[in-house]
Amino acid sequence: MKWRWCFSIVLVLLVHHMEMELAMALSAKDVTPPLVPTTMKKTISPKWRVPVARPRPKIIPPTPTELAYLSPTHYLKSCPNLEAIIQQKVNAWVKRDYTMAASIIRLHFHDCAVRGCDASILLNHAGSERRALASKTLRGFELIDEIKAEVETSCPPKTVSCADILTAAARDATVMAGGPFWEVPFGRKDGRVSLANEANSVPQGHENVTALIEFFQARGLNILDLVILSGSHTIGRSTCYSIRQRLSTDNINLKYLNSLRRQCNNSNININLNRFVDLDATTPKTFDEIYYTNLEKKMGLLQTDQLLYSDARTSPLVAALASQPSLFFNQFAVSMIKLGNVQVRTAGEVRLNCDYVNP
Repeated sequence: MKWRWCFSIVLVLLVHHMEMELAMALSAKDVTPPLVPTTMKKTISPKWRVPVARPRPKIIPPTPTELAYLSPTHYLKSCPNLEAIIQQKVNAWVKRDYTMAASIIRLHFHDCAVRGCDASILLNHAGSERRALASKTLRGFELIDEIKAEVETSCPPKTVSCADILTAAARDATVMAGGPFWEVPFGRKDGRVSLANEANSVPQGHENVTALIEFFQARGLNILDLVILSGSHTIGRSTCYSIRQRLSTDNINLKYLNSLRRQCNNSNININLNRFVDLDATTPKTFDEIYYTNLEKKMGLLQTDQLLYSDARTSPLVAALASQPSLFFNQFAVSMIKLGNVQVRTAGEVRLNCDYVNP
């Protein structure tokens, strides 16, 4: 037990050092973090590429006032049964279809990744995030609508925002799959703007680690959050279309590759969005640390997943999380709270229907 405690301390110091190094690089003019060749073996010293000038991501963190406005007891008097309603609905849907847990977590991420956690992903109109190409395989809208309908019946009209419902549903979906519990701070408002072109900026599984880091930093999230939140791929599925490039790479376990090719043997793989494979081939229905051990075995389904173990900036975190389930669970709760606080909107409206803005 003593060595585990010491190892955790070393990990925290390592992450802090990595974040400080990255922050210093980004603060310099025309300098970006050095790129690490993704094919580099762990035993070989990295050969850094010449830094290329890139625009620094615009970080829009929530203000202290906005964060102070959020509270787990926000609806204690106005809608005391809120969390019970959400939990009951999520549990019922996940019992019928275990893949719904991952779908709700993913829906929450796509919402928070664009304009913050404001339920803009739920708006259903021409040109909205929901209609974007990147959103074609998103699921769970009907579950959120069902929760909202009961909340509107049980509580005063337009009391609970769709953004808060989706945030809490993601927490309960995690718990239902066997993951950690955390308190959700409430008080978000719903946004009125939803643009498809912004939704298409969300990572799709083929980006390099530098692009992922920059995407997360632009939302106030760090390298540790990137590796931890990627761990949500311990459950859920992806389409064969999404992994078509993965089937032709050499950074993959041969037996795993042959298995994927058998599952994705449709000749129309380039256009077929209806053939799915599990993100975690070992324990696909259980929220656990096996996602990280799979990466060590070159069994990451998405290219963005496997690269986390190939890149020197993220591979030490993958190795640590693979060996310590409690570390993953504890930090996942922390990172999900941070995700839920991205660009918090405390001024705005509470929609009557999550699909449409109020008249």
